[in-house]
Amino acid sequence: MHTFTLDDRLRRDTDRIMQLGLCQLRMMRDSRWPWLVLVPQRDAITEVFDLTPLDQAMLTFEQNLVASALKNITGAAKINIGALGNIVSQLHVHIIARFEGDTNWPGPIWGHGEAVPYSVEAKDIFTRKVLEALDT
Repeated sequence: MHTFTLDDRLRRDTDRIMQLGLCQLRMMRDSRWPWLVLVPQRDAITEVFDLTPLDQAMLTFEQNLVASALKNITGAAKINIGALGNIVSQLHVHIIARFEGDTNWPGPIWGHGEAVPYSVEAKDIFTRKVLEALDT
């Protein structure tokens, strides 16, 4: 039986939206940017190249699916995608909608200021929009 353990920091900083084929789709608890995270359901994987070729293809597919959905629901000027892993080594991919004039535009978001939590209503609305966009 396959088991998967989510890194404690990812569990603390994100909320689960849904399970895709390979990845958990999660959202960061920071309302400054529409920010999603894909976490492949594979233990002890820190790099994309550590995945099997089939899992690499699936991750690319899911990354593009989620990025396209995020762009469609937000109308973002740019979608940033990154798998840094300098603090949390468990492989995860950030997908962030960016807008001209947003907090720290055009600079990177990492290490910029303090997270601003979603209100319950805003979190529910964003989650619903993501789910609807992925259902089409």
